[in-house]
Amino acid sequence: MYKIAIAGASTLLGKELKDALSDSPLAAASYVLLDEEESQGQLDQVGDEVTFVQAIGADAFDHVDFTFFCGAEPLTRKHWREALRCGSSVLDMTGVLDQETGVLVRAPWTGQEAAAADLFTPAIVPAHPAAVALALVLERLQQFAPVRVASATVILPASEFGRGAMDELHQQTVNLLSFQGLPRAIYDAQAAYNMLSGLGEGAVASVRSVEARIRRHYAALVGSRGPVLSLQALHAPVFHGHTFSIAVELERPVAITALEEAMGGEHLDLVLEDTDSPSNLAATGQNDVLVRLRAEPGPRNPAECARLWLWAASDNLRIYAQNAVECALDLRRLRPQGTVQ
Repeated sequence: MYKIAIAGASTLLGKELKDALSDSPLAAASYVLLDEEESQGQLDQVGDEVTFVQAIGADAFDHVDFTFFCGAEPLTRKHWREALRCGSSVLDMTGVLDQETGVLVRAPWTGQEAAAADLFTPAIVPAHPAAVALALVLERLQQFAPVRVASATVILPASEFGRGAMDELHQQTVNLLSFQGLPRAIYDAQAAYNMLSGLGEGAVASVRSVEARIRRHYAALVGSRGPVLSLQALHAPVFHGHTFSIAVELERPVAITALEEAMGGEHLDLVLEDTDSPSNLAATGQNDVLVRLRAEPGPRNPAECARLWLWAASDNLRIYAQNAVECALDLRRLRPQGTVQ
């Protein structure tokens, strides 16, 4: 039986990770829930195991097989090497380690060709959920024809930046309706009823940092075999869920029915025109990326197209948690099993 530590167990991402682990082959593991001092003592549960959230002490990572970091970025920077020295496999869901030497960005759902983790890999960064969704969509299209041009706009929710951002968006909305001043500790800008490509100078959150991370993780997933992607990120006044506007031009026309079939494969769910549109609300609680395809019929054959637009949505926290669990399952082969004689 494995021992698993979750550092940042009280965060939104920590909660989603606990749910994903409870439904995975790792559900029977022994769990240690860790977080900042202010969360110490909270009662929590993973699977059938009820436990308390603990402060990170000197022996927090002793005999731990897997440590998931899903809290604040400074917490990861401060403690990840401690977990590594204790022999734990480190999975960084904060993304701050993705440029450290030897650290791998992974997403088992994609056809990633990068080197697999080995005993010398210091940590795994489960790829950002937006990068996973974009890699899945473009890989499936690439199966039928090379992608000449691909561009995407990723629309980020408040939950991208944690519980504090969600609370501030809610309070801004309430204050605007009652003609009061706006709290700005997280955004340093009006996020309520407003679309933003960047936040205020004093903002704790950063749209540009998330955009850069998505670019890095997408490049790590598709490597040289995938299409170059032009990308921008925006922040929308919504609480949860990623949405994507994607434009693609293929090298040659492909049957529209074949493209629709590709969008209905594993981890992708094609939403037909006569049903509700993919949206951040529709994607909540879904394990798949919801996709609607709109094709421009070819001039010679209306049943084929080379240009298409996709509108997609996914549950950002759930996709992130599911990917992290899949990464941990891949790492199981590196953990010693059986009894040493």
